[in-house]
Amino acid sequence: MHILSLNAGSATLKFGVFDPASSTPLMESTIDHPAVDAAAFDEIERRMRDAGMPAIGVIGHRVAHGGPRLSEAVLVDADTEREIERAAPLAPQHNPVALTGIRLARERWPDLPHVAVFDTAFHAGMPEQAMAYAVPQAWRDAGVRRYGFHGLSHQHVLEAVSGLLERAPEQLRIVSCHLGNGASVCAIDRGRSVDTSMGMTALEGLVMGTRSGDLDPGVPGFVARALGLDPVQIEAALYHDSGLKALSGIGPDLREIEARARQGHAGARTALQVHAYRVRKYIGAYAAAMGGCDAIAFTGGAGENSPALRRRILEGLEFLGVRLDEDRNESFGASGAVVAELQAPRSQVAVLAVRAREQWIIARETAVVLRRVERAAPQQDLSMPVAISAHHVHLTQGAVEALFGAGHALRVLHPLSQPGFFAADETVAVIGERGRLERVRVVGPCRAANQIEVSRTEAIRLGIEAPLRLSGDLAGSAEVTLEGPAGTLRSAGLIVAHRHLHLTSADARRLGVEDRGEIEVALDTPRGTVLRHVALRVDDGAVLELHLDTDEANAAGLSGSGEGVLERCGCLARVCAGADMNHASRGAH
Repeated sequence: MHILSLNAGSATLKFGVFDPASSTPLMESTIDHPAVDAAAFDEIERRMRDAGMPAIGVIGHRVAHGGPRLSEAVLVDADTEREIERAAPLAPQHNPVALTGIRLARERWPDLPHVAVFDTAFHAGMPEQAMAYAVPQAWRDAGVRRYGFHGLSHQHVLEAVSGLLERAPEQLRIVSCHLGNGASVCAIDRGRSVDTSMGMTALEGLVMGTRSGDLDPGVPGFVARALGLDPVQIEAALYHDSGLKALSGIGPDLREIEARARQGHAGARTALQVHAYRVRKYIGAYAAAMGGCDAIAFTGGAGENSPALRRRILEGLEFLGVRLDEDRNESFGASGAVVAELQAPRSQVAVLAVRAREQWIIARETAVVLRRVERAAPQQDLSMPVAISAHHVHLTQGAVEALFGAGHALRVLHPLSQPGFFAADETVAVIGERGRLERVRVVGPCRAANQIEVSRTEAIRLGIEAPLRLSGDLAGSAEVTLEGPAGTLRSAGLIVAHRHLHLTSADARRLGVEDRGEIEVALDTPRGTVLRHVALRVDDGAVLELHLDTDEANAAGLSGSGEGVLERCGCLARVCAGADMNHASRGAH
């Protein structure tokens, strides 16, 4: 089945034809400055016909903003169209155009499935401290929060950087810079977006072609009073008459601004300095947020094609260990490469340029949705038990001896439902900056590294920011003090465990999923809770079982005795949907 990808932007209509079995496009083309109307779709059909394209089986549409309800790619129906329209005020330059394209395409190809792929989806799992704005609760209830954009581009950067560096996504901390007329920076920590410069709308963040970027929230009120502008006029000015256009006094085109700056134009020089400074500031902030940086990547029209822009941005980042190779930087545009390293040999941080491939990501996500729909029916009959996992620790033998005495071996209290694991008789205290947890059960057997699993609520009680991780992914995890009857031990390894489903390869075949994937499940409770981003842990030695922590269980209205390390709660879960995920990390629990 061949896929037509449609990307209806504010200035161009991009499209491509893909075979989902290969990332190489059969064709890609752009219609410049179109009205998204019947004539534009006539042109698409003409170009596909002239290129001898095969029949199309499905159409994927890029949509900038999914709003609070659409956080992953979905089949388009009347409800989907309504949600896209409802989110239009959050992306006024993009969602209305995309929705027009979807409706025209559905009229022209009514017998084909249509899939909406959202730029906000890649950022849907951002942690609360990055997502939340400090505004009244009523505003937050209405959907005021950070959503992020350019998700398709940042997702491709993650995959391109991981492939070129030959390192798994969960081993990388990447700052991805999508720079063009619209621009954003994304912190990608071990495969997931954990922060991004654009917020609820596409106005926040970097200085862009015609958009202001970060702005004191008091400015609109001041301008309204001082200049007599109404909210519509102010918003229009911030979207269309600000950014590089306003600072340079020339226009939004970076190429023209760079040329005029070389001629000594003061406004052009100011625009370039402010633009580069903002990007540099975000790179430094996100490196700090992730506890380091392994790679800085540039993509988008300007990020790919302007060596001078990359050089300006990276100047002053030597303290991070960044060293740019000038020859590599200058030659990328002429090399024709999809992705290339630009750092000097002595650089401690990889610097890469990546050709944007949003069309391919649209096609691939469209194929994922179709596969999910095809296997949805048999999934409805597959159910699994749910177990609540209370706080517990895994210890090395050295840690056991430090806490319980030389030569001490863990004593089995009772076996756990997952074969080979047991609740030990021993308990420890976990001590944080502001509090402590008493009688935290040790789980055996011993491991190669200490791991302390708590709920988010308990991490707050300890006064520690614990990362959300799968078991075994401990890089950059938080530190606590462990206290046993024979001594204390300072140890890293504190995490909030990612909810996960243990299953065998036979179970995985029934579901049509793979290890390191994600799935969506519904809990059989009066609240009808649906859990997204449930990680899959495929192991033929495992028992089919969904593991939740105590916070998740409480939110779903589930309860156990509150004392068991891993306790089945009498609830059953059923699979709602599956999703491919290439960035979950492996672990043993």
